[in-house]
Order: sequence, then C-alpha cells, then structure tokens
Amino acid sequence: MELTPPAKRAFQLQSYGASASIDGVHVVELRRHHDDGGSMTELARLTDGRTGALPGFEVRQVNYSEVAPGAIKAFHLHARQTDVWYVPPADRMLVVLLDVRQGSPTEGARARLVLGDGTSRLLRIPPGVAHGVRNLGAATGRIVYFTDVHFSPEPSMCDEGRLSWDFAGAEIWEPVRG
Repeated sequence: MELTPPAKRAFQLQSYGASASIDGVHVVELRRHHDDGGSMTELARLTDGRTGALPGFEVRQVNYSEVAPGAIKAFHLHARQTDVWYVPPADRMLVVLLDVRQGSPTEGARARLVLGDGTSRLLRIPPGVAHGVRNLGAATGRIVYFTDVHFSPEPSMCDEGRLSWDFAGAEIWEPVRG
C-alpha cells in the first residue's frame, strides 16, 4: 500500500511506551481487593511513619485535595518536601512533571501520566520536580497525598513555590488526540 504524499509527510508511529523518566520519580502499583460489596486499597503500611513501598520516605502529613472538572492546578514545587500522590480509581487526572533541578541527571525532562482511571497507584514526586494536575473527568477529582514535611503558610517556613500553569506550554495540558 502506498500513502499519498501529504499522508506520508504527516505519518508518525504512535508511542505506547512509558513516558520519559525523571530521576527520583517512582510509580508504585497498588493492589485492589474486591468482594461482592466493593473494593479496598491499602495506601500505606506504616512503621514509625515509614512505608516499605517507598524506601526512605517518612510520612509527616496526609492531605486531601479536590479539583473541579477541567481545572488545572499547576505548577508547584518544593525545595525540601517529597509528595506521594494517590488518585482514586474512579477519578481521572492528568499529572505533568517537570525536572527543574539544575544539574539533575534528568534536568529538563517532562513526564505526563494519568492517575486513577481504573488503577490504584502511588506517585512519588521528589523536591525540585515541578508538578501539577488537570482533572480530565466530568466530576470533581480527588487527590490524597502524603508529605514528609509539615505544611506551614508562614513565609519563613513555607516550602511551596509556584511556576505559571503554562510554564511548559499550554499544550502540555491537552489530552493527546489521535
């Protein structure tokens, strides 16, 4: 079969592989236990604030966030804090990660992944990796997240900074069409 010249110029293979990796970012697949009445997912089994699924991570705070349908909450990053995110399987959230750490082995790398969408996973985001989320669902989306630093709004103690939502280009938030 021969393609027309315009089709040849536009043709590209679709990638089904994993997105680019960023040093220190980890995705942990979780097991969902099902019975006739529903399901249960163990998010963390803690011993003195530490979890075996995320070596070196000590939970200091657990938070819950809601994101309106279609809303984008981005980009924020931390100098000291590691985040571990969980999106319930019934929700569908596009997460965008940017490695803005100067000298990092993956400096400048971008990664996009969908959390929720029928799966149960934890996403570990290290300090210096800018992150944000877009709710792709039609209902309010939810994020449960663990941190290893206590939140403080006091300027001398606050560990959260911001980059504009379109720092990596507005198109990064658009669902891939094709």
